[in-house]
Amino acid sequence: MTYETLTLDRDGPIARVWLNRPERRNALNALALEEVAAVFDDLQAAFETPVVVLGGRGASFCAGADRKDPPVRLTRSAAGGARERRYAALMGRRALEAIERCDAITIARLHGHVIGGGVVLALACDLRVAAADTVFQIPEVDLGVPLTWGAAPRLAREVGMARAKELILLCDRFDGAAAAGYGLVNRAVATDQLDPAVDDWARRLAAKPPAAVHMTKSQFKAYAQTTRLGDLTELDGDLLTAASREDPTAFLMPGVK
Repeated sequence: MTYETLTLDRDGPIARVWLNRPERRNALNALALEEVAAVFDDLQAAFETPVVVLGGRGASFCAGADRKDPPVRLTRSAAGGARERRYAALMGRRALEAIERCDAITIARLHGHVIGGGVVLALACDLRVAAADTVFQIPEVDLGVPLTWGAAPRLAREVGMARAKELILLCDRFDGAAAAGYGLVNRAVATDQLDPAVDDWARRLAAKPPAAVHMTKSQFKAYAQTTRLGDLTELDGDLLTAASREDPTAFLMPGVK
């Protein structure tokens, strides 16, 4: 299968998914989200591939939504009926869930900018390695929309409730070293050590007994479900629609202009 917004490389037992819109700092549009969901759904059945690395071509991992070509405009005049608009508003959530459903161990390779939806894609991966000078930010509140795609409970699970509130409400930028201190990433390394660190983990994981790795990931997936009892993130599309009534120009996710 060929893709317009990403590339898929295979290196023996390791697959590498690259967001491939470097001229837009890998900003997310509707097609990018659809292709992220599609490639990870395909990799779910790639039984010969126990490890998948998700990275970004060019200067950044992902700078959020593409505001010149947004995933969806949430305006009262949007084309299509309410069901179609709600489907579009939940597209990011479906991409996130496709990454999480994939039975391979997933590693996010983070560099440059990891903003908004880029943070959310990284959260969906099992492990995260960042260059120490990576710029992270969750700017949604400052731009008039809530953090959706089911990201808030996932962020709280990784960094704790107090830190998650801080990062979402204050919208401050922070670097890879701080992200490691918060527990948002597993490791922060020097920029020139990013690929060696990611490759080392990927190869070590690919060499481990596959059944044990698969069952261990299944244990963590089951635990994650217990932390989502009473999950209300199916309503995220409705939250975005409500935000658009206050600001009719609001996009699905803030990001690169």
